[in-house]
Amino acid sequence: MGALRQALVTMARQAENVGERFPEEARRIHYDEAPARNIRGVATADETLELLDEGIFVLPAPVPPEDEFH
Repeated sequence: MGALRQALVTMARQAENVGERFPEEARRIHYDEAPARNIRGVATADETLELLDEGIFVLPAPVPPEDEFH
């Protein structure tokens, strides 16, 4: 469990937090309308399924709060 948590923290540190704009920004990146980069944010279950249906790879994962990043 500790290794999984550490991996999530590492990925979160390296990704830009786009918050509620996650679905929109993921689409912009996928369709080459924005620079490719790692992002993280918030999406509903329906938004996540829509992204996956469009062929946009997303990884729903619980990410620790930013104040827990060291």
